[in-house]
Amino acid sequence: MKKQVIQKIGLCALIALCAFLIAYTQILYSFDSIFSDRLYQSGLSPNSKIKIIAIDERTIAAYGDVATWSRDIPATLVQSLNQDGTHAPAVIGFDIMFVTQKDAEADERFAQACAQAGNVVSAINLVYRDQISVEGGVAVAQKDQVVMVEYPYPALKQSAAYGFANTYQDRDGYIRHAKISEQYKDEEISSFAALIYQKYMAAIGQEAVTPELQNGFFSFSYTGKGGSFEVISMCDVLDGKIDARVFEDAIVLVGAYAPGMQDAYASPIDRGARMYGVEIHANVINALLNQKTGVPVIMPIYAAATALLAVVFWLLAERMRILPATLTAVGFVVLDLLVSKLLYLGGWQVRIIEPILAIVLLYAMKLIAGYISETLKKRRILNAFRKYVAPEVVQEIAKGGNYQISLGGERRHIAVLFVDIRGFTPMSEGLQPEQVVEILNEYLSLTTNAIFKNRGTLDKFIGDATMAVFNAPFDQDDYVYRAVCTALDIAAGSAELEQKLNQKFGKSVSFGIGVHCGDAVVGNIGCEHRMDYTAIGDTVNTAARLESNAGRGQILISDAVKEALGDRIDVSRIGTIPLKGKSQDVCVYQLNGLTQE
Repeated sequence: MKKQVIQKIGLCALIALCAFLIAYTQILYSFDSIFSDRLYQSGLSPNSKIKIIAIDERTIAAYGDVATWSRDIPATLVQSLNQDGTHAPAVIGFDIMFVTQKDAEADERFAQACAQAGNVVSAINLVYRDQISVEGGVAVAQKDQVVMVEYPYPALKQSAAYGFANTYQDRDGYIRHAKISEQYKDEEISSFAALIYQKYMAAIGQEAVTPELQNGFFSFSYTGKGGSFEVISMCDVLDGKIDARVFEDAIVLVGAYAPGMQDAYASPIDRGARMYGVEIHANVINALLNQKTGVPVIMPIYAAATALLAVVFWLLAERMRILPATLTAVGFVVLDLLVSKLLYLGGWQVRIIEPILAIVLLYAMKLIAGYISETLKKRRILNAFRKYVAPEVVQEIAKGGNYQISLGGERRHIAVLFVDIRGFTPMSEGLQPEQVVEILNEYLSLTTNAIFKNRGTLDKFIGDATMAVFNAPFDQDDYVYRAVCTALDIAAGSAELEQKLNQKFGKSVSFGIGVHCGDAVVGNIGCEHRMDYTAIGDTVNTAARLESNAGRGQILISDAVKEALGDRIDVSRIGTIPLKGKSQDVCVYQLNGLTQE
């Protein structure tokens, strides 16, 4: 018991370690992301106050390549949106870089328009690099450090707010996380989307809520596929085709909306498709407005929870049959999905696939272990049967799979045959041991072949005696008849064997046989370390007593055998004789042969 407990603890520890490493190393990151995106990126309702003014192909066709634009164009846009102060947008965000100076007058006109409006946010770019710093004389590598900021040109920097529009791709190339701010020297710079959100909340008189962060990042839920927000062509706005009141108190985002502008990224809500950068900013803003943000769960805690889940499942399913184990596995998978979704709604982004993978692998391990155990068990039992029953019976057992035995025994009606060499002890005194063994092997081969020929079970050898049972361990048809046929086959073969041994050793060998039928207990008798398949009971004792009373070459059967076979056998009545160990006399018959085949 102590050894089994230690083995179980060791196995549970191994399962926990493997599950922990699978979860902690995130070896299935890309595969997990597919399922996580389907569970988490279910889509939010787009805020009607978020509107996109698209620099689309129509706009490019009308005004040319953006890189060639005069700053008069964005200045005109800002002025047209803010021409009526009552119906002006809450925030105008340009997802366009205005870094270099071009035409001085146009640059100044755009800066003045932004200063007068007071609601413009311009995009800037942060330049990241890995840096080596020396701390206490030790070189320390610092990843993704801001080494440069591409600010707007000076006049615009003074007249408009600015925020970095960098996007951050996950390991699989998709964008699921964003930042609120970034530190550069002594300046804390807000992100483009976060700054617009903060300005909008201030404009409507509400307080902005800062989401929970992990390593400076937060995850966000997408609104939907590309085109979920209201998109208006910039050329329509500049041409005066759109009433400015459409943008009243709105968040207006101006950005690239044409394939050639190379500002599109992979979004997890529409895998395989690209989403324009301005739409990604719109999704971040919408998530902040709806407070649909979160942070990844702490990895060591997630890995430990995965390990615990795996161990609990194994302990529950280990001793279950296939159907309950299958239902348990399905239940654990559903539980993982449900808990993950609930945690996500509470602001935590939990990976999904690793716990499911652990459950599936353990379930498969249970199936494989069960199959191997069942195969080995079947092989052990079949190997044991080969010692007792005919090969044909073993083949039928293997084919049908009916190989279960009731340990400890079961009550069955059986036929029992005993056969013994007459005069074996005096005969062995005049022979060498090797010769005795040879004679005994000849005899045992004869009896065994006769038993197996009639599909009986060889119970045991008892010195120079052989015991066989019929109708055990499996049901047989006409098993009493098979027992008497075995006795006649042994008697027939003994004549040839007697002649052979007489010629070789000068010794005569004959047999005495007894057959009886009745109830007995059959099964594995013994202890855990040593057991034999045998039959026990008065039926066995009676058959043994009949054999001991049989003369040379004589077959004695009981009245029970005579009644069972009737006129199918030719018998001679011996009469009622006392049998050693039995209180009542038994009517005994001598078996002469069969009356019909």
